[in-house]
Amino acid sequence: MKSRSPDTFLVKTTLLLVSTLTVMAGATIAPALPAMRQYFSEVANADYWVRLILTAPALFIAIGAPIAGTIIDLFGRKGLLAASVFLYGLAGSSGFLLNEIGLMLLGRVLLGLSVAGIMTTATTLIADYYRGATRAQFLGLQAAFMGFGGVIFLTLGGYLADLNWRLPFLIYLLAWLILPFILLVLPEPSTHPSTQSSEAINPESVPWILLIMTYSIALATQIVFYMIPVQIPFYLQQLINANASQSGLAIAFATLATSISALSYQRLKARFTFLNVYAIAFLLMGLGYLAIGSARTYAMVLVGLSIAGLGVGLLMPNMTVCLTSSTPAVFRGRILGGLTTSFFLGQFTSPFVSQPLSQWVGLSTTYGLAGGLMLLLTLLTLGVMSRWK
Repeated sequence: MKSRSPDTFLVKTTLLLVSTLTVMAGATIAPALPAMRQYFSEVANADYWVRLILTAPALFIAIGAPIAGTIIDLFGRKGLLAASVFLYGLAGSSGFLLNEIGLMLLGRVLLGLSVAGIMTTATTLIADYYRGATRAQFLGLQAAFMGFGGVIFLTLGGYLADLNWRLPFLIYLLAWLILPFILLVLPEPSTHPSTQSSEAINPESVPWILLIMTYSIALATQIVFYMIPVQIPFYLQQLINANASQSGLAIAFATLATSISALSYQRLKARFTFLNVYAIAFLLMGLGYLAIGSARTYAMVLVGLSIAGLGVGLLMPNMTVCLTSSTPAVFRGRILGGLTTSFFLGQFTSPFVSQPLSQWVGLSTTYGLAGGLMLLLTLLTLGVMSRWK
C-alpha cells in the first residue's frame, strides 16, 4: 500500500490533535483541586497529596520519555504512539471512579507513562516529516494547538468541576476518538535510523553543551510555569474567593496567550537568533509573574497570566527547533525524549519548590520571586549574546 504523504490535511490534523493530549495530562483537573482537597481533607498531608495528583504524571513522563525515545529510534514510531493513546484514555479517566487517593495516584502514574510516549513520538514525527522553515512553522503550530486545546479543556474542566470534581477526569476519554486516525492516517517515516549506516551513529556528533543548556532551560522554566496550574486556583481563592470555573478560565487565559505567541514563532525566528528568542521569552515571563504577584484584582491576575503566557509560548518551539536543527536524525527520538524529560521533571518539581516557599512568604511574594528569576535569566542571556557578538 502506498504511504500517505505527511503534507496532507488529515496527517497534519492528527498530529495536532495528538499534541493537545499532552496539555490535558495535568492541567485539565487543576480547577478541581480545591474541591478535591476538601474531599480528601481527612487524609494526612492532603495539600501535598492533592497537588501530587496534578503533577505525578509529570514525574513519570520524565522517567518514561527517554525509554520512549529509545524505543521509537529502534523500532519505529506508530506502534508506540497508538498504544500510548489507548493507555492515556484508560488511565486518565480512572479518577472518575476511584475513591482512594493511592489508587488515583497509580492511575496518574500510568497516565504519565502514556504521555511520555505521546509527546516524544508526536514531536519526533513532526521532525521526521518536515524540514527547515516548514518544521519551525509546524512546531509553532503544534505549540499553539496545545495552547488552544488547553483553553478548551481547562475551561470545560472548570465548569465540570463546579458540578462535581470527578467530572473533569472524563475529558481524557476524548483520546480514544483520535486513535483510529493514528492507525489509519499517519505514515511510518520511510527513513528510519535502522536503515542508516553505522558511520552515521556517532555519539561524538551530538552537541552536548547545547543539550545541557536546552534541558536546563526546559527544567527551570517549567518549574516557574507550572506555578500557574498548581497554585493559581488557591491564589485566586485567597484573593477573591474564586470558584473552580473562574480558576479554570484564568489558567485558560494563560494558555491562550501561549497559543498566540507560538503562532508567531516562525516569523519571529526568521528575524532573530535562538538566544534572542529566549531573551524575549524570559522577559515576558518575568514581567507577567511580577504582575501576578502584585495583583489585587481578578482582572490584574489575567493580565499577568497573559503576559507570562506570551513568553511561555515561544519556549517550546524554540527549544525543539534548536535541537532538531543541530543534532543527528539517528538520535532524534532519544534527544527529544530528553527534552520531554526535562520539561516534565520541571512540572513535577514545581509544587515541591512553590509550596514550601508560599507557606513561608505567601503566594504573592512567591510569584514575585519567580518573576525576578526570569528577569535574571533575561540578563544572563543578554550577557551571553554580547560575548558572542
